[in-house]
Amino acid sequence: MKWIRSSVALLALLALLAGCGTASKTPEAPPAEPPITEQQKPAEQTSHKPSNPDIILATTTSTQDSGLLDVLIPMFEKQSGYKVKTVAVGTGAALAMGEKGEADVLLVHAPSSEKPLVEKGFTINRRLIMHNDFVIVGPATDPAKVKGIKTAAEALKKLNDAKANFVSRGDDSGTHKKELELWKSAGITPEGGWYIKAGTGMGQTLTVASEKEGYTLTDRATYLAQKNNIKLEIAVEGDGPLLNIYHVMEVNQAKFEKVNADGAKAFADFLLSKEGQETIKNYGVDKYGQSLFFADGGKVETDLTGGK
Repeated sequence: MKWIRSSVALLALLALLAGCGTASKTPEAPPAEPPITEQQKPAEQTSHKPSNPDIILATTTSTQDSGLLDVLIPMFEKQSGYKVKTVAVGTGAALAMGEKGEADVLLVHAPSSEKPLVEKGFTINRRLIMHNDFVIVGPATDPAKVKGIKTAAEALKKLNDAKANFVSRGDDSGTHKKELELWKSAGITPEGGWYIKAGTGMGQTLTVASEKEGYTLTDRATYLAQKNNIKLEIAVEGDGPLLNIYHVMEVNQAKFEKVNADGAKAFADFLLSKEGQETIKNYGVDKYGQSLFFADGGKVETDLTGGK
């Protein structure tokens, strides 16, 4: 009996010791996960839906016809959550929309007509975005013999003397305003059957000029984008007055309470961001062998005009 009691006690002691060993062993913690950085977060965690996501952009037809907006706007919408409604009209009409509070942001290219809107408080934060240039194009036969002439004013004098067909946009656009400036500098008021007012955007005006075997003034970007669809060649280029400068302006919410000020600023800031400027700078290189626009973020107009 003494032996049995000793065996039972021994077994009880062993069971107790085994139980204590198990209880004292704690499970190992899983290895700590490194913190998730902002860049590593899933898109839904970093995306921000604006309270007012709709933006109205009033702009010149050249930014549309050149295809630039087809690249820039999807990039902006994907990053920001905003949706842009583009109204591509002549710069005069775009400026009028801004003056009436019918748009949130303007992308235009008629500096002398833009400044009064800023001075009157209709728009704010006018900033230089990019530039390219205007060119005079015409048929390969060059009936007015203007190809290679160094100044636009001299070329227009020859066009007037020859009464060669000239197709004007005639729509108060930035290009039309520039054309009228050039005629004025040449001391000419164009009139007669040879001077055709198309009243259309740049792409359509080029088509009309091609069909009429006439000349026209165009921004280089739209011409290159449409070149394969028309029979026109560059006749005059490189003259200082042919510089084509684009600014972005936000419509002033203090004047028009319904303006989407946050959206307008977001779009303007995107155009001036590193990614926006790089896209502008490189646009067209792969297809045309040259950039259609020169990015000018951080510059002012006098940097391009030499102080004039």
